Amino acid sequence: MRIETVAVHAGAEIDPTTGAVTPAIHPSTTFERDPDGSFPRGHVYSRSSAPNRAALEACVTALEGGADAVAFASASAATSAVFQSLAPGDRVVAPVDAYYGTGKLLREVYAGWGLETTFVDMTDLAAVEKVVRPPTKLVWAESPSNPLWKVTDLARVGALARAAGARYVVDNTTATPILQSPFKAGADLIVHATTKYLGGHSDVLGGIVVARERGPILERLRMLQTAGGAVPSPFDCWLVLRGIRTLPYRVRAQSEHALAVATFLAGHPRVERVHYPGLPSSPGHEVARRQMLMFGGTLSVQIKGGAETAMAVAAKLRVFTRATSFGGTESLVEHRASIEGPGSTTPVNLLRVAIGLEHPDDLIEDFAQALG
Repeated sequence: MRIETVAVHAGAEIDPTTGAVTPAIHPSTTFERDPDGSFPRGHVYSRSSAPNRAALEACVTALEGGADAVAFASASAATSAVFQSLAPGDRVVAPVDAYYGTGKLLREVYAGWGLETTFVDMTDLAAVEKVVRPPTKLVWAESPSNPLWKVTDLARVGALARAAGARYVVDNTTATPILQSPFKAGADLIVHATTKYLGGHSDVLGGIVVARERGPILERLRMLQTAGGAVPSPFDCWLVLRGIRTLPYRVRAQSEHALAVATFLAGHPRVERVHYPGLPSSPGHEVARRQMLMFGGTLSVQIKGGAETAMAVAAKLRVFTRATSFGGTESLVEHRASIEGPGSTTPVNLLRVAIGLEHPDDLIEDFAQALG
């Protein structure tokens, strides 16, 4: 089935008792066993499995074309589980430009735990080839990357990871399964912040890891999910599933609107640079054209001047809300360097712009008046 149909039906079943089309929310933490001690309904205790979580995992598995998925209470918890599936002393290769929280985990949490991480510009394949060598255990990619929206050639990096015998993980949050298929590029695992486009309404926190095949890696992640206990609530799972039903249409509209806004900003005299792979001037444009169906709904813009100038532009915006996140129905803007805090490598004049579902002409007019 085509992905629009999968998004509507995957993980959904008509309630056999009531005939309800919309799935029920099952808040129960424990489930009845049969007299012989077995649990034929598949659930024992909600930390290990639960109906709404199972439905969400089945849905995202189908969207990405994987074997199974493991859902968590946040994307940070999902990312942590991937790193915890390794052993102290293992070596990780990760991108320089990526979601700030991923680098923070590697530098400030798992370095002390014993993981050795080499950070590299994933768009420089020669540089990647130099560092992805045995005994590298895991290669982490994120494309387009947040907040500079750099595009990694996922297939070529995947080939380097396989040659080194390393596990290959792709954070597909910014592209979503609608625009990009990392398993086709050789990924072993795909990570999503379900908080973003999958949930799509800025009302739920979550993360998920999708496995290409069943085996020891998936079993390890499932054990970490159960033992660690960072699981999403039934209502959280229900909200993400509700959001996924409209995912293909939202992402396509947001991508179209983002390209229009990026094109306008790229031609404005007060703009120093626009980071968006949909622009022909973007260094990653040709790679993005090959591996993405569209270019995503988020971009970054550097305003001529310093941090104060960028903040002043953000303060004048009326349709955009000054807030952190992306993927929701409303358009957001934030001064990313001040959010990331000390140690941030994000340019101080950069605004991250998350495009929602408003009319693109209104968004362009809003930026036009804010820029003056």
